[in-house]
Amino acid sequence: MTDVSPNVIRTVLHPVSDLARAKAVYAAVLGIPPQAESPYYVGFDVEGQHIGLVPDGGPQGMTSPVAYWHVPDIEAKLAEVIAAGAIVKEAAHEVGGGRLVATVTDPDGNVLGLLQDR
Repeated sequence: MTDVSPNVIRTVLHPVSDLARAKAVYAAVLGIPPQAESPYYVGFDVEGQHIGLVPDGGPQGMTSPVAYWHVPDIEAKLAEVIAAGAIVKEAAHEVGGGRLVATVTDPDGNVLGLLQDR
């Protein structure tokens, strides 16, 4: 597992309708070129913060930005937030490189992301 302070937002994903145009805007705002680039994802890393662009909301159907809290144990954190009243939107699953992600909704329907690097 990567050494990460628990429960810190370090990743924010934004759904975009035009990846090329969005990439240009985010590069201008951030002042750097993307570090990851593919037809299905563009990612920027700025001082420990990761900003990702997901065309058309990706397979998860994002309709608004989602902040991902980096946690040391995603299953334990899921159990904790479910017990507190969250509803699972997307169960924990691997997205590559040992990274696990999950999303839940709060009582008002806001989507919260959880992320664990192994």
